[in-house]
Amino acid sequence: MSGAAGAIALSLISHTNAGKTTLARTLLGRDVGEVRDAPHVTTEATPYPLIETPQGDALVLWDTPGFGDSVRLARRLRQQGNPIGWFLSQVWDRFRNQPFYLSQQAVRNVRDDADVVLYLVNASEAPADAGYLAPELEVLAWIGRPVVVLLNQTGRPRPRAAEETDEARWREALRAHPLVRQVLALDAFARCWVQEIVLLRALAPLVATDKGDAYQRLVGAWQTRRDLQFDQAMTALAAPIAAAACDVERLANPRFRDTLRDALRSLVAGQQENDDQQRAARALASRLDAGLRESTERLITIHGLSGHAADEVRERLIEHVRTQGPMHQGKAAALGGVVSGALSGLAADLAAGGLSFGAGTLLGAIAGAAGGAGLARGVNVLRGHSDAQVRWDDKLLDGLITSALLRYLAVAHFGRGRGEWKESEYPPFWREIVQQTVAARQPALAALWAQRTLAANAANLEAGVYSFLREAARSLLDELYPGALAAS
Repeated sequence: MSGAAGAIALSLISHTNAGKTTLARTLLGRDVGEVRDAPHVTTEATPYPLIETPQGDALVLWDTPGFGDSVRLARRLRQQGNPIGWFLSQVWDRFRNQPFYLSQQAVRNVRDDADVVLYLVNASEAPADAGYLAPELEVLAWIGRPVVVLLNQTGRPRPRAAEETDEARWREALRAHPLVRQVLALDAFARCWVQEIVLLRALAPLVATDKGDAYQRLVGAWQTRRDLQFDQAMTALAAPIAAAACDVERLANPRFRDTLRDALRSLVAGQQENDDQQRAARALASRLDAGLRESTERLITIHGLSGHAADEVRERLIEHVRTQGPMHQGKAAALGGVVSGALSGLAADLAAGGLSFGAGTLLGAIAGAAGGAGLARGVNVLRGHSDAQVRWDDKLLDGLITSALLRYLAVAHFGRGRGEWKESEYPPFWREIVQQTVAARQPALAALWAQRTLAANAANLEAGVYSFLREAARSLLDELYPGALAAS
């Protein structure tokens, strides 16, 4: 066992080709070792510093070779009076007896270096079908280190109840092995940093007493790092939303008869936007596009992922642009039923980082139910401008909030072991809980958007958007992982 009081070692152990190196990359946030879909890729036990403190404490993660022919290995060891001592004293040829040679390296690492063993299993198979499970746990029992079983290859993120069901199933299957102290879901491809905190807390009672203080400092340092990352992520997400909320484009102020003529022409043609309105909407969309791309790139960088934001932010956002101008109520009433008060007719399909709003489209941002007079009263509350203005409507901004939270969940769950960030559809249940979270805070959002005027400062509004996103995102994480953030 590692001797220094401030050094704590975690050994990643599993049957060969179970994903140890992939999980190590995710936990470390960088590429280490070699990942291939083949047995016995890792041939040596290698230590990697996971986190350190100014006091000199270090949490070290060991990536080890996988167990090979576990059944034959356990059978041979049972024949020895001192099974581990005998096994480590043997000279195994690394090529002719590769399963035993590599298993020997893993056993030696656990015996000499490990404070706690992180034993990885393939959760996609039933425990009863994992023939390697019992003999490998038998070998680890002879060494005597505490073991935490990690359920890998669980697939896309799932509701917590489904994870708990899997954990309970494996916990029951492993009940006959007293060395197994805990069973936790931690998929190398789809874990979240909150689950890492849960894991580190679960390890605390398993660390030797004389290393307890050092371990608590290390957990605190890990939590501080993740909290900073979370705040940086919320800042990155808030910036383009605040900028979009305050963004406007001027329109020429047409005479009333021209407005009516254009409206009637658009009605006959099945269109409801003129060239000037299209130009303004596209200008707004172009700036929003750039802001979302930059935001997603920052989000990816903050989480230690390479790759680029998906090139899928559409310009088709015109439906969500609100036209503002000093329209006379009488004239507006004459247009009731002809113009809706919004530039409608074009659905939005805004995808950022592979995620889209709603079911892929935001339809009917403003239906114009209030009629033209209602629109006039709405636009005239903003005083001091003589030209018509075009800006994003509140519904689109609400959609940006929803999209930002979904995008955050996707990136925060993206395991580094998968390689570069790539767009991917998120699990359907996320959409529901995000929409519920945003809907429950609708008054707060309405109050935010009410702050924007033509002279609004995006920097001032950004603080409010940041606070909203931060509180909503923490609420989502707490719902996905109940109690995990209680001490943070």
